[in-house]
Amino acid sequence: MRQFNHGGKAVIASLLTGFVLLLNAMAASPSLHEWFHADAGETGHQCAVTLFAHGQVDSAAVDVSVSLPQVLVAANPPVEISLFSPSIGNLPAGRAPPVSSSNS
Repeated sequence: MRQFNHGGKAVIASLLTGFVLLLNAMAASPSLHEWFHADAGETGHQCAVTLFAHGQVDSAAVDVSVSLPQVLVAANPPVEISLFSPSIGNLPAGRAPPVSSSNS
């Protein structure tokens, strides 16, 4: 039974793929379609090829969910610290801050 499952699935998949390709070929080539069916040129003719050619074939819809890894990016704003520093501490000894002209 295991040998059938392994080989049987491949055979069935190949046959179904070949069937779909044959339907595509017959839908694209009316002469090939008429070779299989003598009445393929009639307006009321319906078969798998005409249904396939007109898009009237149902197929299974498969929804594949894609899960992306979550990447957390933390952007911290730059921190600015302002401290009061009198300019007197930056001046050499014996120097005072400059006097503005508006005070005189």
